[in-house]
Amino acid sequence: MRTLHSAISATSTALSAVLLVLLAVLVPFSALSAWVDLEIDDTDRYVAAVSPLSSDPAVRSAVTEVITEEAMSQIDLGPLQDTVRDFLHETVRSFTTTAAFGKAWDTANRGAHRVVEEALNGDGGQSVRIDLAPVIDQVKQELVRDGVPFADRIPVQRTEITVLGADQADSLRASLRWLRYCSIWPAVATLVLLVLVMGLATVRRGGRGGLWSTAVVGAGLALGAIVLRILVAVGRSRALEEVPGQDRDAAAAVVDALTASLRTTVWVVLAAGAVLLVGALLTRLLLGRRSLGPPPRGADTG
Repeated sequence: MRTLHSAISATSTALSAVLLVLLAVLVPFSALSAWVDLEIDDTDRYVAAVSPLSSDPAVRSAVTEVITEEAMSQIDLGPLQDTVRDFLHETVRSFTTTAAFGKAWDTANRGAHRVVEEALNGDGGQSVRIDLAPVIDQVKQELVRDGVPFADRIPVQRTEITVLGADQADSLRASLRWLRYCSIWPAVATLVLLVLVMGLATVRRGGRGGLWSTAVVGAGLALGAIVLRILVAVGRSRALEEVPGQDRDAAAAVVDALTASLRTTVWVVLAAGAVLLVGALLTRLLLGRRSLGPPPRGADTG
């Protein structure tokens, strides 16, 4: 009997370890594949993700510098050159703080999403760049409408900032193909696994067995969330390795905006896992104490 009990315990421990590993793999895999399918490949969600960047200081600074330098390259005012440069720089910088710039940013990025998608799905050896020309065009129209001097001299031409270097883009393209192919099915598989584990544990092993399985599931979810957070951090670091210094702040802002939903997922899954783990362990502990119960009346306690 003792041998049978040991065998059952060893099997249970092995299954728990397997479940932990599966969840640690499925949770980040599910989150990443759903992220590609629901956000990166969807124009509305992509625009919603990058829309807050219109108020990001790095993006505002990049747009201001680009527009000012491009405009001044078309203007020659001799000794007044620096004065006009400062005036135009301040005017553009002020405009980037308005609601009109936010609308211009959204409009430009809606059109830019197709270009970003093509870059992410394109051939190897190509870096991923965002063209600021549509943003510059929108800003120019607003400045001309407001009667800003020399605004009509601002050239609208392809002006890019690098978001991913060529080598990192190649690695990302390969990963995106697999994630895009898997779509939301890893998330479905994770949910089915959780339902099966919890259901079988409750039916076959009773309340305490269900509590132990709940604790294992909670630990697996928490571990998977930690793995996902590490992957996001490592991916961000690698993505910015090849970005030129002058583009790095703006590129970091873009990467952070596009991965914001993944970081939110990390905290949600981590919180859910912690609640399941701590709740199950505390409940199991309380049940264990109750099962001991007080000694019967009249019993010899000496």
